[in-house]
Amino acid sequence: MIGTNRKVRVWAYPKPCDLRKGHNGLSGLVRQEFEADFLSGDYFLFVNLRRYLCKVLLWDGTGLAIYNKRLEEGQFARLWRTPGEPMLQMTSAELALFLEGCELVGREPLSPPEFAP
Repeated sequence: MIGTNRKVRVWAYPKPCDLRKGHNGLSGLVRQEFEADFLSGDYFLFVNLRRYLCKVLLWDGTGLAIYNKRLEEGQFARLWRTPGEPMLQMTSAELALFLEGCELVGREPLSPPEFAP
C-alpha cells in the first residue's frame, strides 16, 4: 500500500484515461488538466474506461512513482464528473477504500472533516 497521512491530497482525474500512459504522459495530464504541479506531493488518480484498472501518480521526494492496480472482479467506483463540476478531491483513507473496490467513494464523504485546533 502507498504510505500516506491525512495531509496528502488525492485528486481524481474527471474522465476515463488511457492507462498505457507512463510517467511522462500522466504528468503531462496533471499539468494540463489539473493545472497542478506533480512535484507537489499530492497524489493523482486515473481510471480506465472499463474501470478495472487504475494508476496513482505521486512524487515521493526522490522520484516520480506510479502505483498500478487491476481488479480481477468487479469495477472501481465511477469518479468521473460532468462538465462544470469541480474535480474530486479525496483523503488518503478514501483512496485506500477506492483501491479496495469500495463503490461509495466519490458519491458521499467517507472521512470526517479535518480537525483544526
